[in-house]
Amino acid sequence: MSRLLRPAEAPDWLAGLVAACGRVSPSDVPFRRQPTGNGRQAAVVLLFSDDGADGPDLVLTERAADMRSHAGQAAFPGGGLESDDGDGLDGLVAAGLRETEEEIGADPAGIVPLVTLPPLTIPVSGFAVTPVVAHWAVPEPIGVVDPAETAAVERVPLAELTDPARRFTVTSPGGYQGPAFAVRGLLVWGFTAGVLSWVLDLAGWTVPWDGTDVRDLGEAWARRHEGEAIR
Repeated sequence: MSRLLRPAEAPDWLAGLVAACGRVSPSDVPFRRQPTGNGRQAAVVLLFSDDGADGPDLVLTERAADMRSHAGQAAFPGGGLESDDGDGLDGLVAAGLRETEEEIGADPAGIVPLVTLPPLTIPVSGFAVTPVVAHWAVPEPIGVVDPAETAAVERVPLAELTDPARRFTVTSPGGYQGPAFAVRGLLVWGFTAGVLSWVLDLAGWTVPWDGTDVRDLGEAWARRHEGEAIR
């Protein structure tokens, strides 16, 4: 258990997701992402807010184009566990909140960590990443803190993330195939899209979408800034 998690403080619209996450076990981790070794630990924060004009939203970032790994990709704020963060689940929650402040400038005092999902592995880097579902109880202006790490910060309405027209599958010549979202000039795919798709299912927010719409990852990536739901 974590002393930092406060599931009882979830607003009504997030209560179903929090309850569903609480029932998930490591064996439920989808898309073959169960950690198998002693990879470095990290945490990402799924930062949900409900004060926007377009209804509830979720914060996504775009990583800087010249980063050594995952350059230009859409991501949740977060990063690796450091010694000052502490141990165990509390340490991971603290790491996620610290990285969120460092990346987008969100004050941890206004964020309520609610629940975590089991860690998922990122094969390329070997990180074992724990998703932290959080409610941004006191939203404030956010943006890029360090352009060397982050190119953009977006509050994406759930109405867009659940829009079937913005969902499809991407595939690559190397054999990768997985869910994707086209929102706010971002192509969300890979680890982030997998977690997002899983969370939408857990919350009961998924709207049926065309699973036969399969697009080439390279083409979708090249056109990601041209508009939303490019076909």
